[in-house]
Amino acid sequence: MFSALSAVFRPLMRLGLVAQIALGIVAGVLLVMISPEAAGSVALLGQLFVKALKAVAPVLVFVLVAAAIAGHKQGQPTHIRGVLLLYVIGTLAAAVVAVVASFLIPTQLSLDLSGVSGNPPSNIGEILKNLVLSAVNNPVRALMESNFIAILVWAVGLGFMMRTASDTTRQGLEDLSEAVSGIVRGVIRLAPLGIFGLVANTLAESGISALLGYGQLLAVIVGCMLFVVLVTNPLIVFWQIRSNPYPLVFECLRGSAITAFFTRSSAANIPVNLELSERLKLDPDTYTISIPLGATVNMAGAAITISVITLATAHTLGIPVDFGTALLLCVVSALAACGVSGVAGGSLLLIPLATSLFGIPAEVAMQAVAIGFVISVVQDSAETALNSSTDVLFTAAACRRAESKPD
Repeated sequence: MFSALSAVFRPLMRLGLVAQIALGIVAGVLLVMISPEAAGSVALLGQLFVKALKAVAPVLVFVLVAAAIAGHKQGQPTHIRGVLLLYVIGTLAAAVVAVVASFLIPTQLSLDLSGVSGNPPSNIGEILKNLVLSAVNNPVRALMESNFIAILVWAVGLGFMMRTASDTTRQGLEDLSEAVSGIVRGVIRLAPLGIFGLVANTLAESGISALLGYGQLLAVIVGCMLFVVLVTNPLIVFWQIRSNPYPLVFECLRGSAITAFFTRSSAANIPVNLELSERLKLDPDTYTISIPLGATVNMAGAAITISVITLATAHTLGIPVDFGTALLLCVVSALAACGVSGVAGGSLLLIPLATSLFGIPAEVAMQAVAIGFVISVVQDSAETALNSSTDVLFTAAACRRAESKPD
């Protein structure tokens, strides 16, 4: 019996991880078509995969960052400043794309939803204040709640203090980092089964009928994200590496965007991105910090979502919006999104903040948020895929630019 099963699955195990994930996607779609009831029963596979990634990600980030800084040799270069610059430029570029698309393709919303509730931020100052306070949260609580801002702060502090420790102590921290990374690699090997369960459950629960009424809005949002992925980001990468950017772009899409699309969690995709960065042979001192940081502050997808839905709401109400004001509003909102990036639908909860600057009533804004949640089965997935894959892409671009510079 065991030998028969081994003979069946051995060819599948020889395939690469991306090919196995693709098979998991196809199998999930086929299961929904054949038996929607059975599709719901495999949801546990997806839930276990996402929960395992989310559970290991905080510990992984804390240990890797602390080990990288503790083991960093004096004078050894890192490229964090270049990566942060690309994060800012990428977010701004995404906001420009979204604003232009919203002016070229004005979208009307059906603002007739009722009974919508939510807890949106009241102003940008409050968001930034909460962000600063979260940075000094209790480290144990930060690990339990996946507060990556606080995790980074404590890991950086511990790493700097450990730089004066004995070689044995620092080697022990490095060994712990390798052990946690080994656990992560084991979890990622289960990605095909996890994606199979996620695809089957999502299609069985939502299908596509809920999206048809908001086809134009969804098309504008996803179209902007595709434009950023295939045009804007490659131009930014070309500016950095001065060579064909598309092999690197597609490598990041294959290695990061697929899992991010179905997990719909930048935090859960951090282990995937760290492994991809290792495969790309990037500088560990850079990517162990830039990847978890990007999951919190690199919000190109949020810039697009907030911009398009906010301007669609204003257009529906007949409110005139000049291009400069719209662009400034959307960029500020997208940058502020890092304050709620760990919350499901965090970018959607910033829509009332954005619309309030145009004098749009809160109850109308919350109806726009409700529409956002209706299309979020695709919007949130595409947003996470864009954000997460861009973390690796810009890290790789900054590292390769630095490597190509003459000494």
